Amino acid sequence: MRALLSLLALAALAYLGLVAWVYATQRAQIYFPVPESRHPGAEALWLENDAGRIKVWHVARAGGRALIYFGGNAEDVSGNIESFAAAFPGHSLFLVNYRGYGGSTGRPSEAGINADALAVFDHVQQAHGDIAVMGRSLGSGVAVALAGKRPVDRLVLVTAYDSLVNVAREYFGWLPVGLLLKDRYDSAGLARAVDAPVLLVIAAEDEVISRPRSEALAGAFAPGQVRKAIVRGATHNTLDLSPGYLGVVQDFLRSQD
Repeated sequence: MRALLSLLALAALAYLGLVAWVYATQRAQIYFPVPESRHPGAEALWLENDAGRIKVWHVARAGGRALIYFGGNAEDVSGNIESFAAAFPGHSLFLVNYRGYGGSTGRPSEAGINADALAVFDHVQQAHGDIAVMGRSLGSGVAVALAGKRPVDRLVLVTAYDSLVNVAREYFGWLPVGLLLKDRYDSAGLARAVDAPVLLVIAAEDEVISRPRSEALAGAFAPGQVRKAIVRGATHNTLDLSPGYLGVVQDFLRSQD
């Protein structure tokens, strides 16, 4: 009996140690900053924040329409410049490098990234009357939080989820993730604060964000607010290679007319 109790005690200590390690290192497991890159097709726009400054890739266009883009947790957003410039010729483009990503200073966190998103929107709004916001994967949570606080004209959510807590539960159900997570990106909880029409782009073969997580997010918005587009054959990380991907976004943004 003593041996059994000792084994149980060791197992409990090991579990608590693992929980403590996950709690302490969680942001390193959520955010994967990319190094600064150069791109001749866009200019670097620098905005000041409490962590120093944030770098936003900017492609200027005539007119009052703009598109702000928030990428995934390991995404170099500059990789979208050429395809976005071709797909959205009527929009000025603003692709945001999160804190610690692509030349932006500071360390990423939900509070910091969301504060920067508001600052980017406020800057863009000075010269643009119609602002669409697009977020992919992690960035969908940023986009929803922004759209709940600012007058976004159109909201595009790509490979999106209802909350990071629910995503984590699917992977780490044996951990008390609801208690551990600092950055929760609770898009479902914020959805009813969004007034804009929403396009939800789902990769049919998404192996990272399960379909129930995307469907739960869709159901959190007001009835009739969400248009869903399912891209067949696409996975979480290959969606941008699918010819139908930007086409459905184009059609959605054209519905502004």
